[in-house]
Amino acid sequence: MIKDVKTGSLKAFDFSTISQRITELEQLDCNITTISFEKPIDSSDMNIDRWVQIVSIIEENYDDFDGFVVLHGSDTMSYSASALSFMLENLSKPVVFTGSQLPIGDLRTDAKENLITAIQIACLKENGKSVIQEVCLYFEYKLYRGNRTTKINAEHFEAFESTNYPPLVESGVHLKVRNDLLLPKTNKKINFHKTFDNNIVILKLFPSLTQNVLHTIISIPGLKGIVMETYGAGNTTMEEWFISTLEKAIQSGIQIVNVTQCIGGEVIMGKYENSSALKRIGVISGKDITTESAVTKLMFMLGRNVLPNVFKTIFETSIRGEIS
Repeated sequence: MIKDVKTGSLKAFDFSTISQRITELEQLDCNITTISFEKPIDSSDMNIDRWVQIVSIIEENYDDFDGFVVLHGSDTMSYSASALSFMLENLSKPVVFTGSQLPIGDLRTDAKENLITAIQIACLKENGKSVIQEVCLYFEYKLYRGNRTTKINAEHFEAFESTNYPPLVESGVHLKVRNDLLLPKTNKKINFHKTFDNNIVILKLFPSLTQNVLHTIISIPGLKGIVMETYGAGNTTMEEWFISTLEKAIQSGIQIVNVTQCIGGEVIMGKYENSSALKRIGVISGKDITTESAVTKLMFMLGRNVLPNVFKTIFETSIRGEIS
C-alpha cells in the first residue's frame, strides 16, 4: 500500500514504478520483472482461487526466472506460504513471501528492507543452482520456511515466528545461510497442484465446550476435515460424549487432525492419559505442525482424494518440511 498525497488514505501501490520508489533495487545485480493482480486485494480476502492464480503466474514464468518474490499482506501470509509449499512439488527455485507492517510510502516503513533482502535471497546461487529451493517467508532480518511460520504480532516489525524450526537465513552485515536446515535439492520435474477441498473447520477447544456445539460442527453438511486445536501436548477432555462424538465422526469419513494451541511445542498423543483416547480412535497427530500449515495440508490432501486407509500415515509424514 501507499499513501495518497491528496487524501492521505492508503491505496494500492503501482508496482510498475517500483524501481523509482525503491531506487536501491537498481544496485542489485539482477533483472526484475513485476506482475500484479489486476485488482490488488487485502490479504484478509485471500482464498484458494487466488492461491491458484499465484501458482499459475509462477508456472507460466517458471523457466524464464531464477526466483520469485511474492508481495503479500501479513495477515494471511503464513497460510499462503504454507499452501504454496504443498502446491509446488519438486520446487528447484526460491519462492519468497514478504511484506511489511507499515506501507511502502511511510517514512519508517519496513517494506524496503524486507523487499530488497527478499530479492537478494531469491538471487542466491551456488554452482549455477539456486541456494534456496523451497517456499519461504522473509520478515525483519529472518528467512523462515514458509509452512513453519505464524503471525504473532500485529504491531511490531517482528511480526512472524517459527518456533519449531530455526531461520534458514539471517540477515546482518552478511547473509548467513544455514545450509543444513534447507530442504534437499531435487532434480525432479516440478509439479503444479491446483486442487484444494475447503470443506474443513478449525475447532479450538476451551473449557466447558458443550456437546450440542460439537455435534453441530460434526454435522455440517459436506464436512470432510477438522483441525482440532487442543491443550498442551494434544490433550482434550475425557468426557465420554466428547470421545464418542469424535469417534463417530472419524468412522463417517471425517479426518480429524490434532494440533496444539501452544505457539511452540508439539502434539504427543498418549503422553498424558487425556490424549490416549484420541490415539485409540484414530485422530491424526499434527506433531509440531502449525495450524496454518495443518489447514492447508488438509485441504491439499482432501483435494487430491488421498485414500482413507493411507490418509493418516501421509498426513503424519513430512512432505515439504512442515513437520519435524
